[in-house]
Amino acid sequence: MKVVVVGAGVGGLSVAMRLAGAGHKVTVLERSEAVGGKLARYARDGFVFDTGPSLLTLPEVFGDLVHPVPLDPIVRHYFPDGTVLDSCRDPDAFAERIGKVLGADAAAEWAALWRRAGRIWESSWRHVLRSELDGPLSMMRLAWRLRDMWAIRPGQSLRGVGVRDARLRMFVDRYATYAGADPRRAPAALLAVAYAELAFGGWYLPGGLALLASALLSRCLDLGVVVRTGTPVTAIDASGGRVHGVRAGAERIPADVVVTDVDAADVYRDLLPTPRRLARLADRSLAGFVLLLGMRGQSGLAHHNVYFPDDYDAEFDAVFGDPGRGVRARPAPDPTVYVTVAADPLVRPAGHEAWFVLVNAARQGTAPDAVDWRRPGLAEAYADQVLDVLESRGVPVRDRLVFREVLPPGDPIYGTAAKLARPKNRGPVKGLFLVGGSVHPGGGLPLVTLSAEITARAIGPASPR
Repeated sequence: MKVVVVGAGVGGLSVAMRLAGAGHKVTVLERSEAVGGKLARYARDGFVFDTGPSLLTLPEVFGDLVHPVPLDPIVRHYFPDGTVLDSCRDPDAFAERIGKVLGADAAAEWAALWRRAGRIWESSWRHVLRSELDGPLSMMRLAWRLRDMWAIRPGQSLRGVGVRDARLRMFVDRYATYAGADPRRAPAALLAVAYAELAFGGWYLPGGLALLASALLSRCLDLGVVVRTGTPVTAIDASGGRVHGVRAGAERIPADVVVTDVDAADVYRDLLPTPRRLARLADRSLAGFVLLLGMRGQSGLAHHNVYFPDDYDAEFDAVFGDPGRGVRARPAPDPTVYVTVAADPLVRPAGHEAWFVLVNAARQGTAPDAVDWRRPGLAEAYADQVLDVLESRGVPVRDRLVFREVLPPGDPIYGTAAKLARPKNRGPVKGLFLVGGSVHPGGGLPLVTLSAEITARAIGPASPR
C-alpha cells in the first residue's frame, strides 16, 4: 500500500520505519526544513543544546538505533529547606537515600507508593501501553483484576495519593509535569512514570538526544522511505468516509493510508474535510519557558537538576490559571527551575558548560489559560527573573554567563495534559491513523515510539502482490 505520513517527528519517523520494513511504500511529509519535531537542537559558538526532550527512558523501545549511557544520579532535587535528594536506578539504594535525607516516615511512605507504582506499571505495560485504545473497553480489560484497578484508581489524582512529607510530595508531583499536567488534576496512574524512570533508569545520548532523530531518518532512508521536508500538508482527502491522500498546497499526493504525527486536535479541526472537535478528554497542557546559557567554567552540577520553590501550588495556580473563576494564567513569580548540564565534550567548548534552563509556563496565546509571550519585553523580563530565582537559590549564573538565548513558550508540550484516555490511534475515517504525544498511549519519547508500534501493527504488513 501507499502510505503518507504527515510529520517527521519521532512518532512519524518511527511509524514510517516500521511500515517500510513491513513492505509498504512510505512517503513522509514534513512542514519544517528539518526532521525531529520537538526533538530539536540549537548550536552557537561551539555550544550545542537539545531544545526538546533531555532525558531518555526505556531505551530498549528504540532497539539498536542508538547507544545511550546511563545517568547517576538521574535527577538531583533541591528542596526549599536546603535538602538535596539524588534519584537513581537502584530501587533499594534510592529508598535508602530517602530514609537518610527525608527521614523514616518519608521512607515508609515511599515504600508504599513504590509498591503501588509497580502494580500500575505492570498492569499498564501488559494491557494498555502496547495495545490499541478502544475506549472504555481498554479499562474493562483490567476490571476483572481488582488488584490492578485498585492500584490505578481511575478517579484519583496524583496529589490525591496523599503524601504527607512536603518534600516527597514535591518529588511525586513533578511527574505530572512530565505529561504537561497539574498534579492536583492529573491521574494517580502517572506513578507509572516514576516507576519507569527509577526502575529502568534515565539515559543520555552522547552528542545530544536530537541524534535520535538523525538515527531514525537514516534507518528510514535505508528502508526506502521518501522524506520530503519543507512540505506542509494543508488537508487530508477523506471524501466518502475513507482517505484517498493528502494535499500539500496545490499538490495532491495519493495514498491508501494516511498516518499523522500532528496534534490530534489540529488534525480533527484543520485537516479533515469536515472539521470536528474532539471530545474534551483533557485540559491543554503546560508549555516551557527556556533559556539556553553558554557558561564559563565548571559548576559541579548533576546532569539534571531541579530547584523547587517554597510554594509549588502557587506555581501551578499561575501556569494553569482558573478560567472558571476568572483567574488568568500568568508567568509564575517563583517557579521550579530545571537545569540540564551535560558533562559531554561534544556539546560545549573546553572549559565551558551548555545549560538548558526550563521553567513550567502557560502556552502562548491570549485565552484566559494562556499568556501572550509575544508582548514586547515580557520574555526578556521573565528571563531576567528566572536568573534572579536561580541566584537566590544559590546558583551563580551572571558572573559566568557567556551568552543567553531566550525561547519563549509556543504550543503546549503535549497538546493535551495527561488523562487516562487520550484520542485513539485510529482516526474517524477509514485509513486514517494518528501517532505522537497527543494520542494513545501518551507523551514522552518511549510512549510516542510505542504509539508508532501500535499503529504499524494496526495497519499490518503489505499484501503480497
